[in-house]
Amino acid sequence: MRYLLAAEIAKKWDVSERSVRNYCAQGRVDGAFLTGKTWKIPETAEKPSRANERKEQRMTLVDILQDEKSNKYPGGIYHKTQIDLTYNSNHMEGSRLTHDQTRYIFETNTVGVENEVLNVDDVIETVNHFRCIDLIIDHARAKLTEKLIKELHMVLKSGTSDARKDWFAVGDYKKVPNEVGGMCTTLPEEVSGKMKALLADYNSRGEITLEEILEFHVAFERIHPFQDGNGRVGRLILFKECLRNHIVPFIIEDNLKLFYYRGLREWNHEKGYLTDTCLTAQDRYKAYLDYFRIPYADV
Repeated sequence: MRYLLAAEIAKKWDVSERSVRNYCAQGRVDGAFLTGKTWKIPETAEKPSRANERKEQRMTLVDILQDEKSNKYPGGIYHKTQIDLTYNSNHMEGSRLTHDQTRYIFETNTVGVENEVLNVDDVIETVNHFRCIDLIIDHARAKLTEKLIKELHMVLKSGTSDARKDWFAVGDYKKVPNEVGGMCTTLPEEVSGKMKALLADYNSRGEITLEEILEFHVAFERIHPFQDGNGRVGRLILFKECLRNHIVPFIIEDNLKLFYYRGLREWNHEKGYLTDTCLTAQDRYKAYLDYFRIPYADV
């Protein structure tokens, strides 16, 4: 093999001789070696890329959501996710806003009312839910923490009539016992310990699967850590954790609501109910990705 001097390589690579010597000293040139004070460099050696030079790579769904969010891009997957996730999750919890009204609020930041009375909390929680989705997109790659979970609740419930109640802890765990679907949930004094244990177990795992995300979701909903808003916060976490673990996310649409609730209730006896419901929802989100030409492999 023919070897060249640093000065010869510098001309070949169109860089300074000093840069070539630095590359060699940093071990970034394959086959280069020092003889006395002279670097001998293989003629076929390739110029190292700069440390700050980003290698071209395909954008993931997280990248695309973050990019469309920051650029306020209309009509893309971010736009679609904001409207559909907000409408369906709020509607499951009793919001009377229609899909078109939800879309109108997101697109215009105004409320259009014609011969109709709207519930103020429905409007506030719709706007707040948009902000929650932004929050999970911003933190999509971060580990799940109590701080983020409480922040989601704070954002969701801020400015609502619930926030004006002394006993309603916005952004913090419940103070009064509650139940869901006729079932008792974790008592207020036990919530903090149960949530810490749940998160410690979940975050200690390596590669997290869809089943483990669903298992976390079931445990979260059974603890029911907040006075209200647990379902919406829980479904936001579902979406975020799918993004973090390179799993196609999903939106539980209103017509899947009863199957979803059955899946939560029967998880200990039959995991397939909830899993199949979520896979159905996942197939629908895949159809969005197909339309926007976002490959599943890059999720």
